[in-house]
Amino acid sequence: MPKPSTPAIVAAALACAWSACAGATDHPVYGPRLEGFDYPHPVQTFAFDSQRQALQMAYLDVAPTGAPNGRTVVLLHGKNFCAATWDAAIAALAGAGWRVVAPDQVGFCKSDKPAHYQFSFAQLAANTHALLASLDVERSVVVGHSMGGMLATRYALQYPDAVEQLVLVNPIGLEDWKALGVPWRDAADWYAGELRTSFDSIRAYQLDVYYGGQWKPAYTRWVTMLAGMYAGPGGERVAWNQALASDMVFNQPVVHEFGDIAVPTTLFIGQKDRTAIGRDRAPEGLKARLGDYPALGRRAAAAIPGATLVEFDDLGHSPQVEAPERFNAALLQALSTTPAGKAD
Repeated sequence: MPKPSTPAIVAAALACAWSACAGATDHPVYGPRLEGFDYPHPVQTFAFDSQRQALQMAYLDVAPTGAPNGRTVVLLHGKNFCAATWDAAIAALAGAGWRVVAPDQVGFCKSDKPAHYQFSFAQLAANTHALLASLDVERSVVVGHSMGGMLATRYALQYPDAVEQLVLVNPIGLEDWKALGVPWRDAADWYAGELRTSFDSIRAYQLDVYYGGQWKPAYTRWVTMLAGMYAGPGGERVAWNQALASDMVFNQPVVHEFGDIAVPTTLFIGQKDRTAIGRDRAPEGLKARLGDYPALGRRAAAAIPGATLVEFDDLGHSPQVEAPERFNAALLQALSTTPAGKAD
């Protein structure tokens, strides 16, 4: 269990006014709820009770800027992402008449990071459902990226009547790593790895796995966002929550239930993605076979009844970040069909 930050560390961070403080690498430092990092829209909070404690979820609720179409789209972030990472998609969707809700899940970004929490996709789905109920959203299109794709899948399985359409953007969990032979690890081991997280380690990982060795300056903002939380006064709590999230991702596969998805589904798959949780501990013969997104995307599309597959040959794990205009055009096209599959 992580130890709380000392008052001296907290005071030093506050004296640096969060984002103005620079560490040895001259990168910004943020608070435990990402204080100091600005989101593209006003951040609201949803207060609720979960697992015998009062918690707060941060979220964006963006009204249409174009002619309203009366529909809502919910954007679910990945493990190494936040609601803010959807900024270009939010602008495009709102401009096309959508109401957009983008939450930060408990344990992430601007939401609470509890000292004790049993992370499960079912629990995060229930939290999200409660948030939407508080906003009077009964049905929505649910878009999930990376870990958010696993959560979106669980949400669609758990609350099928609340989902008009499901869109999965380079979701992780298209393969069951544990069943394939990746060794299990204790939460303390995940935590030890998270404690080593830095700006340089995040950038190196994303460069190799997400972007196929091609870096753009625009990606740096999102690396800074994550690294600043780890380097800040709540860094140990951030690392612990991320360790529990990794344990959830590894031990709660959704791939075996793809055949039970009963809502119209579109998969967006950047073909250069090679994300695979636990690859670092996989046997040598297995490592190279993990994270084969061209094959995984096609297999998932075949397993999900009636699914549509959209492939981006030159993009990786985050097509909405790499090529926002092209991604947004494809997303709006996918959402221009009704749940019955007919053009509006």
